[in-house]
Amino acid sequence: MKIIVLLMSLAAFLLVTLPGPLYKSGIVELGTAFAGFKYAVIAGIAALILLIIQMLFKRKTVTFTSAAVAIIFSLVAIIMPLKMMSTANNVPAIHDVSTDMTTPPEFVAIAPLRADAPNPAAYAGIETARKQREAYPELQTLQYSQPKAELVAAVEQAANNLGWQLVNTDSRSGLIEATDATMWFGFKDDVVVRVEDTGEERLVDIRSKSRMGKSDLGKNAERITAFIKELDAVLSQ
Repeated sequence: MKIIVLLMSLAAFLLVTLPGPLYKSGIVELGTAFAGFKYAVIAGIAALILLIIQMLFKRKTVTFTSAAVAIIFSLVAIIMPLKMMSTANNVPAIHDVSTDMTTPPEFVAIAPLRADAPNPAAYAGIETARKQREAYPELQTLQYSQPKAELVAAVEQAANNLGWQLVNTDSRSGLIEATDATMWFGFKDDVVVRVEDTGEERLVDIRSKSRMGKSDLGKNAERITAFIKELDAVLSQ
């Protein structure tokens, strides 16, 4: 029974950890990858139930090491999908986030790269803006005193520091475009940063949009927040 428990918990662990890399490498489709999460939870619960039965009726076959491994693998398989579900329930179901929701920065060089993406390059609209205001009121246009050229260079440096792939930099218009990929599944999200000179100050707006998926699980807002922090760090050097 110990072997069955270990194999079940291992299967659960693999069902929750492998879908991302397998999808990223093109071995499985997204639907199959997400289905793995559901079966991981089922397998993880089943493994814990079998472990309890083993401890009740075949206590002599239980060792600390085997029980610990089974519990850890099973809990990982159960907690990870549930955590994703919890995140999805606590963030708005949007995939387009911008510090300027009235006239959001537009994708130019990146637009052709999104031609076949489920989510078009155009801004997602009024309802998305409303949900963003409620969830992320802190994301607003940034104001700086540095010259426009210095800000453009700092934006490029911050993007490079964050590991983004720069696609285009138009210093004259103050537009910087880049692509970022999520670590686990490798989902591609696009970012456009706009630097405007009003004469008295420089305004910086950032927009991050997923190429696919109705909800980004908060990733785009998280990315913009990280970028703002990195940009301020670059400018303070």
